Amino acid sequence: MKNLLKKIIYTSRLKLVPISLTYKDIIFAEFTPEITAYMHPRSAKHVSEIIDFIDNSLVGMKKGSNLQMVALKKVGNEFLGCAGLHNIDTTTPKVGIWIKKSAHGHKYGQEAMRALKIWADENLDYEHILYLVEQDNIPSRKVVESLGGKIARKFSKYNMSGRLQDMLEYRIYPENY
Repeated sequence: MKNLLKKIIYTSRLKLVPISLTYKDIIFAEFTPEITAYMHPRSAKHVSEIIDFIDNSLVGMKKGSNLQMVALKKVGNEFLGCAGLHNIDTTTPKVGIWIKKSAHGHKYGQEAMRALKIWADENLDYEHILYLVEQDNIPSRKVVESLGGKIARKFSKYNMSGRLQDMLEYRIYPENY
């Protein structure tokens, strides 16, 4: 994968831009315990954890294994959250997304995920995209189901905060599947 560090994806309302250290403070402020309640990662205790995440994301983007984007409003560039496709150098990439609390309810997550799915269909040769979601996270389940995601398995695991989660593994298939 070439030029992932320069890739910008536009939708009707959003601009997905490559993650960079420019966003470290806003990510730290918005990636709260409330946002991570249903997620595997926990909120960062210090901005240095966000810097490490960004640095690791940039390494993955340089290697062509990761497309980690920041979701912005197309008009005004307001920060909305992060969206990424991981393991894009495999046949089963994994998608992850979070949207800041004040932007919930506007379907930005769905729009960003749809944009990543279209990008994957146009640029990757994959069997399916994995999306892991906690069973009780109904909004996230609606997002993945709007993209045709199908539940492939159920399992339990502990997240980074030490909470046992009942997880669903969704699979999103290519357009030509």
